[in-house]
Amino acid sequence: MTLSIPFDNSYARLPASLFTPCQPTPVAAPELIAFNRPLADQLGLTGADNDADLAQIFAGNHMPQGAAPLAQLYAGHQFGQWNPQLGDGRAILLGEVETDQGRFDIQLKGSGPTPYSRNGDGRAWLGPVLREYVVSEAMHALGVPTTRALAAVRTGQKVQRETALPGGVITRVARSHIRVGTFQVLAARQDIEGLTALYEHAVARHYPAAKDPLSFLQAVIDAQANLVAHWMSLGFIHGVMNTDNCAISGETIDYGPCAFMDHFHPMQVFSSIDRNGRYAYGNQPDIIVWNMAQLATALVPLMPDTDAAVRDFTEVIHAMPDLLRKNWRDRFAAKLGITDARQEDETLINGFLTLMANSRADFTQSFRALAQGSAADHMSDAAAYAKWQGSWQARIAEVPDPSAHMRAVSPYLIPRNHQIEAMIDAAVAGDDAPFHRLTTALARPYEENPAYRDLAEPPKEDEIVKATFCGT
Repeated sequence: MTLSIPFDNSYARLPASLFTPCQPTPVAAPELIAFNRPLADQLGLTGADNDADLAQIFAGNHMPQGAAPLAQLYAGHQFGQWNPQLGDGRAILLGEVETDQGRFDIQLKGSGPTPYSRNGDGRAWLGPVLREYVVSEAMHALGVPTTRALAAVRTGQKVQRETALPGGVITRVARSHIRVGTFQVLAARQDIEGLTALYEHAVARHYPAAKDPLSFLQAVIDAQANLVAHWMSLGFIHGVMNTDNCAISGETIDYGPCAFMDHFHPMQVFSSIDRNGRYAYGNQPDIIVWNMAQLATALVPLMPDTDAAVRDFTEVIHAMPDLLRKNWRDRFAAKLGITDARQEDETLINGFLTLMANSRADFTQSFRALAQGSAADHMSDAAAYAKWQGSWQARIAEVPDPSAHMRAVSPYLIPRNHQIEAMIDAAVAGDDAPFHRLTTALARPYEENPAYRDLAEPPKEDEIVKATFCGT
């Protein structure tokens, strides 16, 4: 095999309570669908010149030299309910690489069962593999902190879900796969040695300026507040914000039933398993505060004075909603061309969102049209819009070229649900052209390219995707 990966596996040197070494399960006939060469170059991978060899490696059939494959342990609150042990049930961390941009994990997802599979097959079918590849790379291009996609492979085998479906493996890259749930499982087991080692590893890897668990918690809160406000500004719905799907690094992780809104509704839900709307679009800020409270609880055993820790942690958790609100205000004000957001701008922001909701206007197109002077075309109440427009224009009257600011933060293209579903259907039938077209177009989401005009359109009535699904 020609591919060389400069592994340096710090997680594998942590206490054994944090993971279980295990190997991927080989597949029958791996076929490379995509290999992200720019990302490979960033990671320092060399010799990636043979698709057949790459398929063998990224399907898990061949283990590259220096890898230390393992499945990570974690627990988590799933839809608010505590599950004391989860872990990588269908993912295996191959190892880490150190680059001039930091340290990154390389992980196979869908590569077979692990000790944490809980009677699952450890496999992924092709649809979720391609969805995660497209959406995570689109999020990166949109400027959102996210895991990345390095490769996608067909396995040549079927996996059994409701029906037999073609299998796939995605290779995921992340600054780490440490989750809130990773801290939770050690705290729940009173494994202070493991918890201390994990904390010190996470600080060194992600927040080296943190001097104690309180400042570490604050750093994670800052990252999460920025992340969720960014999601909100793009109409993105994660769909399953369990604590085991919340990365300490502040990256978007685990693209299961995720979706971008078409027409705006503040409590939009797509996930088929979110029956009560816990993770609806408008609930995401509240949920991330709740998740950070669970992290705080898990960090308490690291503090010498429990009462003082609870008091101090409670204070920073209670301050988080205001931080989220400020980040939200800054993001949405920029979409209105406002470069110096003030608290009173929330009235203007909410006014536009209300107009959109009442008009069932497309989230992405409405903000893009506002930058181009044609938002009125998307609104059903012309008089209400004209009144709002007058206030808005007065607010941005002294901003030089507000349209340029607005276009820079309001994308022309997003990975729309109906296009993703069509792409998956084509790939299942053996046609990967729609997948490659989507990934190429979404690499430049803020540019208006006539060749991709169709990808900017919201779905027709018969194309609307009403529910999205996990890949398990």
